Amino acid sequence: MHKASICLSRLMALAAGFAMIAVGPVWAETPDPKPQAPVTGQALAAEQGPAADKAATAETAAAVGANARTRAGGTADHSKFKILQQDFKSGPEVTAACLTCHTEASKQVMSSIHWTWRFDNPKTGQTLGKSEVLNSFCGNVAANEPRCTSCHAGYGWEKLSDGPPKQETAVDCLACHAMPGTYVKLDNKAGHPPLAPLPPKAMTITGANATPVDLSKAAMSVAMPGRENCGQCHFYGGGGDNVKHGDLSSALVAPDRSVDVHMAKDGLNFTCSDCHVSKAHNWHGSRFDVTAADTTGTGKPGERRDVATCQSCHGTRPHKGATLEALKLNDHTDRVACQTCHIPSFARGGVATKTKWDWSTAGKLKDGKPFHEDGFVQSDGKHLHTYLSTKGDFAWGENVTPQYAWFDGQVRYTKSGDQIDPTKPVEINRISGGPDDPDARIWPFKVMTGRQAYDTELMKLLHNHVYGPGTTTALWTNFDWGKSLKAAMDYVGEPYSGKFDFVDTRMYWPITHMVAPKDQALGCADCHRENGRLAALASTVYMPGTNPNNLVDWLGAAMLAAVLLGIVGHAGLRAVTASGRHGDGHGNPSNPNGQGGSSHE
Repeated sequence: MHKASICLSRLMALAAGFAMIAVGPVWAETPDPKPQAPVTGQALAAEQGPAADKAATAETAAAVGANARTRAGGTADHSKFKILQQDFKSGPEVTAACLTCHTEASKQVMSSIHWTWRFDNPKTGQTLGKSEVLNSFCGNVAANEPRCTSCHAGYGWEKLSDGPPKQETAVDCLACHAMPGTYVKLDNKAGHPPLAPLPPKAMTITGANATPVDLSKAAMSVAMPGRENCGQCHFYGGGGDNVKHGDLSSALVAPDRSVDVHMAKDGLNFTCSDCHVSKAHNWHGSRFDVTAADTTGTGKPGERRDVATCQSCHGTRPHKGATLEALKLNDHTDRVACQTCHIPSFARGGVATKTKWDWSTAGKLKDGKPFHEDGFVQSDGKHLHTYLSTKGDFAWGENVTPQYAWFDGQVRYTKSGDQIDPTKPVEINRISGGPDDPDARIWPFKVMTGRQAYDTELMKLLHNHVYGPGTTTALWTNFDWGKSLKAAMDYVGEPYSGKFDFVDTRMYWPITHMVAPKDQALGCADCHRENGRLAALASTVYMPGTNPNNLVDWLGAAMLAAVLLGIVGHAGLRAVTASGRHGDGHGNPSNPNGQGGSSHE
C-alpha cells in the first residue's frame, strides 16, 4: 500500500482514533442458535437385511436410540432398524447396512478431501492435501501408512500410492456419526476399530487404551456429527491432544464460554458442522484454501452454505450501533480478520500445544535403551514430554499469543522435490498476501518451528520412515536415521544422495477457533501503541499510535489539540456573551435602564 494515500484517506479520522484508544470495543451480535439438522432415514429399513445372528437387547436399543435423538433432534431412531440389530464382524459390514438406505452416501464421501486427502488448488496450481505434502510434525504419510491412515475416513488404506480404497463399503460411517463412547479407531490399523480379540497394549487414535467396540450398538446410535466425532482425528493430529493446530483440542468437547463462545455448553453449543457446513458430504473450510476475506457476508436468502467464515453469520459490518466506536471498528474489517481481535490467544482451556519439534536429536539412548523427559507441566497438572528418543526435543505453550501476518487465504507448500536453501529456515508452507491485496487481511497464526532432515547434495527435504514394528529401518524401533531416510526415499521412489543433515523449518497454522468472550477480545490499545500486537507489521501499513515520532501522528495530535482548543474557545466566547446579556450588552451591569444593550430582545 502507498503510505501517502493511506495517510490522506485516514488523516481526518485520527482525532477520533486517538480518543478511542482507551475505549472498549462494540461487539458483533451473536445470532440465535440454529436447531441441528435432522438425521434422515427410512422406516422400511426395519424390514430389510438378513436375519440377525445376535440381536441387541431391547433395553440397549432403546437407550441408544434415545441418546442419539437427544443429540440430533432427528426424525429417525436407528435403534429400531432391524438391519442394524445384528452381530457385525467388521466396519465394512456396518457400512453395507447403512447403504441400504443412504444409497449415495459413500459416493459422496469418496469425492471429498476427507477421503482423497488430495486437493488441486486452481489458484496456485499446486496439488496439496494430507497425502501430498510434508509437515513439521511427523513429516509425511508415505512409508508410515498403517499409523497415519488410522485417521482416514475409511477402512484399509494400507499403501498411500495405491490411493484410498475403491469399495463403497470401505467408507467409515461410524467415525463421524456414532455417538461418543460407542466407537473409536485403533492407532495402527489403517482406520479399523478395535474388535475382540485385541492385541496387547492396543491404543486408540486419541492415545487411550483400546477396548473392543460393539459395532451394533455404535450403528444404532448414529446421529449428526458432534464435536467429539470430528475431534477424534482433528484434535489429536500430529501425535497427541492439540499438538498440531493449537486451536483444536479436547478442551472443545465440552468447553465453557471462556474457551469458545460458539461451542460453549452453556452458550450456543455449536457443533463443528454449524460453521463447516456441508453439501453431499463435502465440507467447507480448509487450511489449503482459506476464505481470508469474505465481502459477501450473510448473502441471501438467509444463511449461506458455501463458506465457513465469520461474515457468513455476522455480516460484513458486524459491530452494531450508530456510534463512532462501531463505525471505526467496522472500518477495520477491510484490513483485519475477525479472528485477530476475537482470538487473543490459543491453546486455552488447559490443553497445551506443541510449538517446537527438533527431529535432529531423536535416536539418543541411555544404557542402550530409549528414554523420555517430561519437562513441561500443563495447567491441569499433566506432565508433557520435552524429549523422546523416538521423536527428539519439544517445546510447548498454553495461552499462546498468535503471530500476525497478511494473508490472502493461499498457501504454497515446499514439497519433497523442491529446492531449498539450508542457510535459512525453510518455510514448509508459505503464506501470501499484503496490504495492497484486496483479498488479504491481517490474520493470527500459530508458527510451528522445527528441524527436519534434508539431502545435503540434492538440497531438498526428505521423507522419513518412523513407524514399522518388526522392521529393521523404522526410526521408532531402530533409532537409526540413515536407515530410516533411505527406506523412506526408496519407498516413495525419489532420488536420494545418501547424505543428510537437519535444517530449521517453519510451518504456519491459521487460528480460527477458540473465539473469546467479548470482554476478553482485544481493545484498540492492544495494537495502537508502541510495541503493540501488530508491531511487526507497522512497516506495511499505517497504524495510528504505534510510532510517537511519526509525522502523521503529530499532525493528528495537532488536529485533536486544535479541535479541543476550538471547543474551549467557543465555550469561552459563549460564556462572555451570555454574561453580557445579563448586563447592558457591553459588560456593564451598572446600566439599570439597559440602554445601549443588545438589540436581540
